[in-house]
Amino acid sequence: MDPRTPVIVGVGQITQKLADNYQDALEPVKLMERAVRAAADDAGATSLLSSIERIIALGGLWSYEDPARQVADAVGSPDAASELTYFGGNTPQTVVGSVSQSILNREADVVVAVGGEAVYSRNKLKKAGGDFDFTRPEMAPATRFGKELKMSSEHEQSLGLMRPTIVYPMFESALRAQAGSTVDEHNAKIANLWKGFNEVAVANPNAWSQTPMTAEEIGAASESNRYVCWPYTKVMNANMYVDQSAAVIMCSVAKAEDMGIDPSRWVFPHSAADGHASVLFSERENYYENTALRVTGKQALNAAGVDIDQVEHFDLYSCFPSMPQISTRELGIDIDRQLTQTGGLGFFGGPMNNYVMHAIASMVDTLRANPGDLGLVHGNGGFATKQAVGIYGAEPPAQPFSWVDVQPEIDRVEITRPVNENPAGEATVESYVLPWSGDAPGEAVLTAINPDGSRSLARTEEPDVLAAMLTEEFVGRSVVLQPDNTAVFA
Repeated sequence: MDPRTPVIVGVGQITQKLADNYQDALEPVKLMERAVRAAADDAGATSLLSSIERIIALGGLWSYEDPARQVADAVGSPDAASELTYFGGNTPQTVVGSVSQSILNREADVVVAVGGEAVYSRNKLKKAGGDFDFTRPEMAPATRFGKELKMSSEHEQSLGLMRPTIVYPMFESALRAQAGSTVDEHNAKIANLWKGFNEVAVANPNAWSQTPMTAEEIGAASESNRYVCWPYTKVMNANMYVDQSAAVIMCSVAKAEDMGIDPSRWVFPHSAADGHASVLFSERENYYENTALRVTGKQALNAAGVDIDQVEHFDLYSCFPSMPQISTRELGIDIDRQLTQTGGLGFFGGPMNNYVMHAIASMVDTLRANPGDLGLVHGNGGFATKQAVGIYGAEPPAQPFSWVDVQPEIDRVEITRPVNENPAGEATVESYVLPWSGDAPGEAVLTAINPDGSRSLARTEEPDVLAAMLTEEFVGRSVVLQPDNTAVFA
């Protein structure tokens, strides 16, 4: 084996649950420090903490200038290079892919990736009139990892289509219509899908919510599980109101051997691939397929020299039920398989950009317990936009690790659709969502295909239409679009 082969040697996960004493809650950077220390303990080599050469923090809902620098100083690696990523749920997998390549290229020997949030405790403190006493020493802004993508146009924003809670249910209605299911049949299907995620979370001590729920309880709106944007109830949405942190420590095989790390703790990244779809949701060819994910997954498998049938364990990004449905379709995975190692972002918790770090850490634990198996981790950012896929195994890869940028291939094969921002005339409904207000939908936001093949965005507040949309399929119906983006149904 090449001594430069990258390997994960330690993982740490922290879930901070306090009864009522929120004044004792640790701020995000302190949770990150704990996660890094836990990862070193997990490796059985606390000496790793003073050997870190590079540490990358996942961007979050806080305003630290350089949290990676703070963590590096706290754990005893003041000379480590520090970086801060931009936003994106794909980013932890992207970071691990990039770091693996840098280790193989002799650019570093010990690298840490870490992220953390404490949104739940901070909200509790604010309600009591307080806040964290944030540790923010004076320091220069961090070096940024990666690049930022603008995720929505002004036209999309004008109709609310810059909020994941609205966009992902739009995918759902397109998936339902494409499958030919009735509204009731499809709602039962996604509730049952989410029941599988709930079962994994219930058994996971790191999960934020471990309350067992039936499919009926998941899918039915109630006082504690209201609709957010129909057809999604609260638990079908990623839960960002958590206190969670996770860290991964990576090094070369040579370094792991030098530090005496038990090979039974090693898990190898076999390959990784990254790419993104057209950045504007409104320009996608359709809303039930994802060319970017299909290409990214295919090339990650190719780089590992395996096919999907050789992969036993999965963590597919699960911010909303539409995402794993699209993922299983594009990656060729049976949707009845166990699709998560954590319990998913609705039940395990969705600490903003850092969920996939927990997914990778959990996959490491799974593969250590099943050393002959392979695992696949999927990261997703934006509106099913940014895609990252990694293949992992506890046994060394059959061929050298490769991190593949698949963007050139995506750009060659992805089909986009023009957008008409000021339509006038008859069109066909393509997808829709009902943002909830009180005990009823307040409006419907929809996309429609014009006779020339272009797409338009629109909304309606007609009460009879909103009520009918809850039980009847409106995808495929004719609608008259006004230049002000109002939709009128006959």
